[in-house]
Amino acid sequence: MDWKFLQGLLSGVNKYSTAFGRIWLSVVFVFRVLVYVVAAERVWSDDQGHFDCNTRQPGCTNICYDYFFPISHIRLWALQLIFVTCPSFMVVLHVAYREERERKYRRKHGEDSRLFDNPGQKHGGLWWTYLMSLFIKTTFEILFLYVLHYIYDSFKLPRRVQCDVSPCPNLVDCFVSRPTEKTVFTYFMVGASVVCVVLNICEVLYLIASRVVNLKRRGTAYTSSKRVHPRVNCDGRQSTFPP
Repeated sequence: MDWKFLQGLLSGVNKYSTAFGRIWLSVVFVFRVLVYVVAAERVWSDDQGHFDCNTRQPGCTNICYDYFFPISHIRLWALQLIFVTCPSFMVVLHVAYREERERKYRRKHGEDSRLFDNPGQKHGGLWWTYLMSLFIKTTFEILFLYVLHYIYDSFKLPRRVQCDVSPCPNLVDCFVSRPTEKTVFTYFMVGASVVCVVLNICEVLYLIASRVVNLKRRGTAYTSSKRVHPRVNCDGRQSTFPP
């Protein structure tokens, strides 16, 4: 799989991200995509070919491998990386939509007129789009972690499994190739995924806190901008209360 295309697309997200979002992108590319491409793919390259069972019954080894490993770790991680990075494109598409509206507005009202001060500034609808993308990414991360643990019952790969699925003649022992190395990579990828979940939660809290602070500042500025205009009562004295 060509990950350079995905990296090129996500590089545009970096300039619209917060500090937590930039750290998240670094973790995804350095500790997940790079490890996946350089090392993890090679470890699982011929996993089925090195899955040995102590029987010569035709089809038994293939059936047992499919029973215990319905989906390979490496393919599940590939799907996970695609699903957790795609929501970031929502922000890029929203910014592109704003920029297109800005071009049409300037074409209609002149080059000096502006519809947005900064199309990439996170306020209004773009703020909600960014927040929604974080919730979607976090949901996918947790969902894939649950699926991985549910399918294999643990993040640790066993050295030996026992299989009695037809067409195996009886209970046979099957041995997984390089279980320790695969367990180390599994825990590493799971740990990186947990770090990404924590970063997403921190970014959500940061966005909400920043929004609350900005709303309070606007409210304070609006209150202080009100001027008290004196008015004359019926007895000729001035009242300090606004009308």
